[in-house]
Amino acid sequence: MRSLVTGGGGFLGLYIVEQLVARGDDVRVLCRGHYRQVDDLGVETVRTDIRDHASVREACAQTDCVFHCAAVPGVWGPWKMYHDINTLGTQNVIDGCRQQGVSRLVYTSSPSVVFDGRDHENADELLSYPDRYLCHYPHSKALAEQAVLAANGKDLATISLRPHLIWGPRDNHLIPRLIERAGSGRLRRVGDGTNLVSNAYVENVAAAHLQAADVLQPEAPCAGRAYFVNEPQPVRLWDWIDRLLDSAGFAPVTKAVPAAAAYRIGAVLEGMWSLLRLSGEPPMTRFLALQLSGSHYYCAERARIDFGYKTVVDVDEAMRRTVPELRQRGQGNPPK
Repeated sequence: MRSLVTGGGGFLGLYIVEQLVARGDDVRVLCRGHYRQVDDLGVETVRTDIRDHASVREACAQTDCVFHCAAVPGVWGPWKMYHDINTLGTQNVIDGCRQQGVSRLVYTSSPSVVFDGRDHENADELLSYPDRYLCHYPHSKALAEQAVLAANGKDLATISLRPHLIWGPRDNHLIPRLIERAGSGRLRRVGDGTNLVSNAYVENVAAAHLQAADVLQPEAPCAGRAYFVNEPQPVRLWDWIDRLLDSAGFAPVTKAVPAAAAYRIGAVLEGMWSLLRLSGEPPMTRFLALQLSGSHYYCAERARIDFGYKTVVDVDEAMRRTVPELRQRGQGNPPK
């Protein structure tokens, strides 16, 4: 298979590239920066911005399948940035696929596209998009997902995958933030600590993308649909965080903020950051307070049935593979 991976130098994208190369596929990567690990794999690299319509179209040439992972994450920032990269950038990918005759498009989405502020317990794909969003990331991703699914047809088969809380070695988002806050003494449990969440080990998420691509065609049951992708069993979020911190050499999180108080604090900080145009992101937002205190775990059974989703690394082995990096990161952020 000839594949293009957008964001192929990123956390998830690089694992997809590695798995494609390992099985002998012809891979091209679209990314903005220079990544030594991508170079080491010997794949073709197109260095451009996902917002550049012409460059994205050219990158899609002579390709059977596009894995669209490129996105800007986060809980704070201007709408234009999120919309231009996540929404309009995705439309550029769709246009490139159509113009270059690409037959398959696998889109990396997020469960946050259906997050309505309430607990989601063993929820499935019947969840609908909410009427309003608390931050721009899920809103921009939801618009992009809807465009991807609407593009499904006889010439281009599309699918959207919603991995939840991706973690593992080389994580450049979740784990570094946890360790930095733990090291600075600013990490607080939000809520009573009993909330259950789904998570997804990065190599399993990458494998899910390949599994979906291998069966994706216009008449396939998975064409034109979105799927939750995560480990079979949810975890208690704060117990899981404590386990990660313990591996990095930090004590468990003992200080806590009630969920309602965190939500109110988030609202106040959002107002301050908007009014005063402060740099960076607020230490708490309403969206973050709900994510950290509520239960949100999802059923991946439909993915198993429709395209054969299965994990390739069990949870214990996943943790074993991640621990060395946790220890290394912890040494660089000693407890204060």
